[in-house]
Amino acid sequence: MNDFFASVVDKFTRCFIAKSYWKMILQGFRDSLIITFFSIILGLLIGVILATIRTSYDKNEESLKIKGGIGYWSLKILNSLCKAYIAVIRGVPVVVQLLIWYFIILATQKNSIIVAVAAFGVNSGAYVAEIFRGGIMSVDVGQFEAGRSLGFNYVQTMIHIIIPQAFKTVLPTLLNEFIAVLKETSIAGYVGITDLTRAGAIIRAQTFEAFMPLIAVAIIYLVTVIVLTALFTRIERRLRNSER
Repeated sequence: MNDFFASVVDKFTRCFIAKSYWKMILQGFRDSLIITFFSIILGLLIGVILATIRTSYDKNEESLKIKGGIGYWSLKILNSLCKAYIAVIRGVPVVVQLLIWYFIILATQKNSIIVAVAAFGVNSGAYVAEIFRGGIMSVDVGQFEAGRSLGFNYVQTMIHIIIPQAFKTVLPTLLNEFIAVLKETSIAGYVGITDLTRAGAIIRAQTFEAFMPLIAVAIIYLVTVIVLTALFTRIERRLRNSER
């Protein structure tokens, strides 16, 4: 038994204490969180814009078609572009998108974290767009009429009335998307970023110990997801209470 504990302590020391490998884990975790945070913000921004365009077209297609003119055709073209964007992004693996951003679109960008944020944010935007589109479409039509009766135009109605209600509806689904973005950052090592997963892989390669670093990486991801879930559950509870 003593030999077992001595072996565990020795492996732990070689994997984390020796050569300060724990600092690499912390640095990788920090970079993963940075990429996740800014990717989520970018994804939300893109997603809300796309969802607004698509729902605006779906809800007003008939009336705009009757009126015709530049307004109808502009919205129709924007809707088609949004649908094409969503189809392409959802149809191409995220690792391929990351490599395209790194080697083609932002080939001159020296900061790999910026490349990763752009790639993961644009990818997430397509999924967030569909999530929000479903949420907006679920809001009762009477809410649009209520906004108009208050003197809001269509954009103001969306910003002040519809999107906040849709956000409450889609919050659980958004949590799943945010967790997915966090886990997707584990492939950031493909573009030279020492994220959490790559840090564990480097330690494994240098110490020839797989169990300790990989289990540590898995536990950190798991704890982060648990914390995120608890945070969103608390937000969701407060939003429900505010409706009473």
